Amino acid sequence: MVAEIGPELADVVLQAEEAAGSPAFNDAGAAALAVGLAALAAGYAERGIGAAAVGAIAEDDDMFVPGLIMTVLPETLVILALVVVFIVG
Repeated sequence: MVAEIGPELADVVLQAEEAAGSPAFNDAGAAALAVGLAALAAGYAERGIGAAAVGAIAEDDDMFVPGLIMTVLPETLVILALVVVFIVG
């Protein structure tokens, strides 16, 4: 992992690990990063889907339910990330 993040940042991480006496990036940090990135990705996906759904509903009222389902579908990514955190942790 250290070789992938670059030599400058790797030195900082190693210094922090030596000073703390434990890994600087523990399980709680990894879980927070996983859920946070999943939430950002879901928000990014909902941005385009929501705009398209509103446009479709404006033209045809029958598109409300499919538009709603497609809009909330990316949120399952965040729910899945939380489930994995609780299963692994």
